[in-house]
Amino acid sequence: MSFYQQTGAAASGTDHRRKWDSNEYQAKANERLAEEKAAMEAKKNKEKPKGPKPRRELLHARDEKVDLESKVGKQVTVNKATATEESGGFYCELCECSLKDSINYLDHINGKNHQHKLGYSMKVKRSTVDDVVNRFAAKKAELLQKSKKKDAKDEEETLKEEQAKMADSRRQKHEIHRKRPHKEEEEEVAEEDEPEDEMAQMMGFGGFSTSKKPR
Repeated sequence: MSFYQQTGAAASGTDHRRKWDSNEYQAKANERLAEEKAAMEAKKNKEKPKGPKPRRELLHARDEKVDLESKVGKQVTVNKATATEESGGFYCELCECSLKDSINYLDHINGKNHQHKLGYSMKVKRSTVDDVVNRFAAKKAELLQKSKKKDAKDEEETLKEEQAKMADSRRQKHEIHRKRPHKEEEEEVAEEDEPEDEMAQMMGFGGFSTSKKPR
């Protein structure tokens, strides 16, 4: 029995090519196309849930401060067992991703995907006249508070300078009082020597001298 007879293909004359059942393979192709179409529809239904889209809040300024300096100058040892959030750089817990520098981290947290997960849209609220007036009032109050703090600081510095000047004045007065007794003794000695000089002049002497050498 030949190869074509074993496989069920009829060989007639000089035609030795294998014959295929086109209807059978067409049915298989249609079945495969139907399965692929069903998988695509299931994937679309999974990605896009049914029902109306959730309403997102308008984008507004961030209230909290972004920490970009807490890890500056610190060294981290990274190995295979190190967790992703501790492997250096910046880690976003919401999106579960790690970023290597502050620029990429800021781009990420300000990006569309991150804001959508927070429940915000990328549309910004339009400011009204009242919002602008309130903003100016808040800034004016902030500047006034800073001015008061600055004035208080200047007054404190002025008070410290006055106290330092008073302390210097007291110290100088103390030095003067401490040196005054010596000057009074010298003046008394000079007054005691004046009568002797006058007596020496009356007697025609230049002065009373002593054999003791001055110390």
